[in-house]
Amino acid sequence: MNKVILIGRVTKDTELTTTTNGVNVAKNTLAVNRKFKNANGEYEADFINIIAWRNLAELLHKYTKKGDRVGIVGSIQTRSYDAPDGSKRYITEIVVDELEFLESKNVTKDSPENNAKLEPISDDDLPF
Repeated sequence: MNKVILIGRVTKDTELTTTTNGVNVAKNTLAVNRKFKNANGEYEADFINIIAWRNLAELLHKYTKKGDRVGIVGSIQTRSYDAPDGSKRYITEIVVDELEFLESKNVTKDSPENNAKLEPISDDDLPF
């Protein structure tokens, strides 16, 4: 089984390119906080490469900006290539299968999105 679930912030605006066959591909890096603090009492983050294809690539590119928080479900993929200097390079990345937009960096604690008031409704108004 190869399944990864991550929640983190995108580190830059998402790059969108198209393959020679016309398939959209988006790449970015996700900063995922660790569960524990370091010796200085601060949380560190891991920077994990992500890649999305087709419609998910378009969505990631169109609706995320640097600092936005997203949740992804995907799988780990490794690949290698020969660098111009003749050395072999290895890449590990997460191929995105599912994407959820969680929070824009522009949303603050005092913004209207976080202070919405819910109106009470009576049981008689429910359809079930």
